[in-house]
Amino acid sequence: MTDPRDFERCIVAGGVVLFPSDTVYGLACDPSSAEAVRRLYELKRRDLGKPSAVMFFSVAAATPYLGFLGPRTRTVFERLLPGGVTLLVPNPDRRFALAAGEDGAAVGIRVPDVPALSAVGCPVIQSSANLAGGPDPRLLDDVPDSIREGADLVIDGGELPGTASTVVDLRRYELDGSWELVRLGAVGEEELAAALG
Repeated sequence: MTDPRDFERCIVAGGVVLFPSDTVYGLACDPSSAEAVRRLYELKRRDLGKPSAVMFFSVAAATPYLGFLGPRTRTVFERLLPGGVTLLVPNPDRRFALAAGEDGAAVGIRVPDVPALSAVGCPVIQSSANLAGGPDPRLLDDVPDSIREGADLVIDGGELPGTASTVVDLRRYELDGSWELVRLGAVGEEELAAALG
């Protein structure tokens, strides 16, 4: 596995990293760099108007950015992260505008369980390392050649589980405890129900 400092240096320099998460291979770039985000989306052939998750590599790294979350939602973060889940939360300050889609009212937050990268301190925009609509890559060889060749840093993490993260909508959770399963993936419904109540 590559030194986390190399990962972070590449992101800060405006590069695109192809890396192993705890679910599938992903692409990452600086969420504040319009040029880096454009490159990542071009590699995937993804519409720039579609949102992507913001990834942190530890809960500690995420905490300073998430001061807008209420106590109920913070408890869920502590129960489910790090892990194979993406949590869609309200975004009242319209942070991470390049990741949050056209209206910016919500943002997806992900903290994978990847100990080798847990020292990475910067947030990234993250998306699976496939062509839009294509299969999720569990091996580096499953990543399309055009993406591997276009990335500035490629990290081989061997074979991954191959199931994308579960996506949960928590936009109303702080208000009334309601939540919605958007995509079933690496974390099952029973585990979600236990964490969300």
